[in-house]
Amino acid sequence: MPNELVAFVNEYGELLLEGTVATVIMLLVPTIISYVIGVALGVVLYLTAPGSLRPHPKLNAVLGWVVNICRSFPFIILMISIIPVTRIIMGTSTGIMGTIPPLVLSTSPFIARMVEQSLAEVPRASVEAVEACGASTPRIVFSALLPEALPSIVRGVAVTLIAVLGYTAIAGAVGAGGLGDIAIRYGYYRYQTEVMIAAIVILVVIVQVIQSVCDVVARKVDHRSQAAVSASEKRSRRDRSRAMRANVGRH
Repeated sequence: MPNELVAFVNEYGELLLEGTVATVIMLLVPTIISYVIGVALGVVLYLTAPGSLRPHPKLNAVLGWVVNICRSFPFIILMISIIPVTRIIMGTSTGIMGTIPPLVLSTSPFIARMVEQSLAEVPRASVEAVEACGASTPRIVFSALLPEALPSIVRGVAVTLIAVLGYTAIAGAVGAGGLGDIAIRYGYYRYQTEVMIAAIVILVVIVQVIQSVCDVVARKVDHRSQAAVSASEKRSRRDRSRAMRANVGRH
C-alpha cells in the first residue's frame, strides 16, 4: 500500500468504520420496522380498493389520504418538524435513535404503495383458485397474494433500502451521525476532500451490495421464472434428443 493510503487509513479508518456501522444501523432498523407497518398498510389498501376482495371505499380513501400526506414531506422537513414527537418517543432527537421515528414515518407510506402495486400485479386466477376453496381473507393474503407478489416485493426492498440510505445521509446534516455526517463535517466544513470521497465510495459499495443481494433473492423466490427456465431446459433437451435420433436414422 502507498504510504499516503496507509497514513489515511491510520488517521481516518476508525472514524469511517464507526460511520459505516452507524449508517448500517440507521438503514436496517427503521427499514425493518417500516416493512412491518408498510406491508400491513399495503395489504389493507389493496383489499379495500374498489373492485378488490373486500372493497371499503371510505376506509381506502382515508388510508390513501394519510399515506399520500406522509409521502408529501421532504425528509429533512419531516425530520425537523417532528423533533418534539421524536424526543417523547426516543428520549432524544439526535444520533441514531433520533433518526428512527422520522425514517419510519417517511418510509412506511412509500413501502405501502409499493406493496399495494405488487399485490395488484398478482394474476386474478391465483386469487380466485384459493377463494373457490372457501379460504378466509387472511388465508388468501398469506397463501396466494403475498407468495405470488414476493419477487416484486423483494425487488422493492432494494429500492427502499437505497432510498433510506439517502435519507441517512441527509440526516447526517442535522447531527444524526453516520457517513453523511462525516462527509459533511470533513468534506464540506473542513475541506478534507479525501475523507468525503472515502465516505462516498463506502456508500456506493453499500448500494451495490444491497442491489446484488436483492436481485439474487428475488430470482430465488420467483418460482415463475424458475418454472420458465425449467420448461426451456426440457424443450432444449427434447430438441437435442430429436436431433440425435434424426442423425442416427440418416446413418
